Amino acid sequence: MTTAAPYQLARAAALFHALSDETRLAALALLQDGERCVCELQEPLGARQSRLSFHLKVLKDAGLVRDRREGRWAYYSLDLDVLREAAGALASLGAIVPAAARPPRLPVVLTGCCA
Repeated sequence: MTTAAPYQLARAAALFHALSDETRLAALALLQDGERCVCELQEPLGARQSRLSFHLKVLKDAGLVRDRREGRWAYYSLDLDVLREAAGALASLGAIVPAAARPPRLPVVLTGCCA
């Protein structure tokens, strides 16, 4: 088995960090329907503009969302290629984590109706 390059591990960690917060996940869900102004995200997410801007910056830094400015407003949209990258990283987690770093598998002991 080959081990992942440090870049791949760092990239996966950055993506998973960005996806590890309920507010950020909810923002991504709202953006599934298309581009939205930050002001349109505040009420459904129950977040003040400053807090929401922090979360959107984390998503943007990870590449999961794009932004565009129009006057004083920022509009956000999903980057579907990066979302696919995150899904692929999750799907290949067994290949990303070197075998030596994985915890040992514990034996399964069946009890009750399945024993």
